[in-house]
Amino acid sequence: MIKGFGGVFWRTKNLEAVKKWYSDVLQLNIDEWNGTVIKPHPDNETVLSFFQEDDNYFPKEQQVMLNFQVYNLNDTIKHLERLGVPLEKDKESSEFGGFVWIKDPEGRLVELWEKSNG
Repeated sequence: MIKGFGGVFWRTKNLEAVKKWYSDVLQLNIDEWNGTVIKPHPDNETVLSFFQEDDNYFPKEQQVMLNFQVYNLNDTIKHLERLGVPLEKDKESSEFGGFVWIKDPEGRLVELWEKSNG
């Protein structure tokens, strides 16, 4: 079901300093959207992205959000329904693909993503 990490998103108090550190120390090319794409092989990629502390993309009390890339989002949703795991947000689609959000047992938001073929 899981293809790999789709992304790691985390909050920072000093966005510019953190971007510079990761760029200088780990030689990651942090783009203007505050992240980079790490592509270990052609069929999988991981996004590392930094967010301001007050960004509303994921809950403010959550410092880090994991994104898992899935092979088939509709099959994943069916699997979640069979287990009784509610979606925290209905399926969304964008030019990047389809996304749903669930919560783990401790209430952390987890994003599941099927990459678009385009």
